[in-house]
Amino acid sequence: MVEVTRRSTFTQSQEDYLKALYHLHGDTRPVPTRELAQRLGISSPSVSEMVGRLVTQGLVEHDRYRGQQLTKEGRKVALELVRHHRLLEMFLVQVLGYSWDEVHEEAERLEHVISERMEQRIFELLGRPELDPHGHAIPTLTGKVRPVSNRALSECGVGEKVVVQGVSDDDAAKLRELDRRGLVPGTPVEVVGASEYEGPIDIRIRGRRLSVPLGLARALFVERR
Repeated sequence: MVEVTRRSTFTQSQEDYLKALYHLHGDTRPVPTRELAQRLGISSPSVSEMVGRLVTQGLVEHDRYRGQQLTKEGRKVALELVRHHRLLEMFLVQVLGYSWDEVHEEAERLEHVISERMEQRIFELLGRPELDPHGHAIPTLTGKVRPVSNRALSECGVGEKVVVQGVSDDDAAKLRELDRRGLVPGTPVEVVGASEYEGPIDIRIRGRRLSVPLGLARALFVERR
């Protein structure tokens, strides 16, 4: 049986691989090497080399044809890092006054170095939050993740009444545009118009009509109200 290395001995690069696999749903299905390489912005041979190390550590399973998938222990490490990241984003927004488009890069750096003691202090200080500023679920200490909607506004039909549940945080410019339009988590929205030809989505928000470009609508996740 492979003995799993303690998290304290992992490198930042190894942690980034595990977190990337988690974000690509690698805890539920194998992720092709090319897809993981694209997510990390590196070459496929480099990915294969690192995956080999993670397999040896018992954190990843690899199938030559299907790709790589997190083991139970690999998922634990990934979720711990995701918890650090999302708590840090909340801390930066609520305590230090950062805007939600500024926190991702800061949290990326800090997530690797904060102690479990600091993580718990932040968690208590923030009132034990379940979601980060972008509406993403913060994993619990036991590895549970609250279900959140992955239905984009772009998939809604005319007449639907929904509430913004979360937003993609991959693009800071899109976050600024969403904020400018008032499209933040918790905002009620009614779809009043949609184009059949990849055009904008027209919505009613706080009594006014607003046109949302398709790129933004795809980055906005909603649930029925």
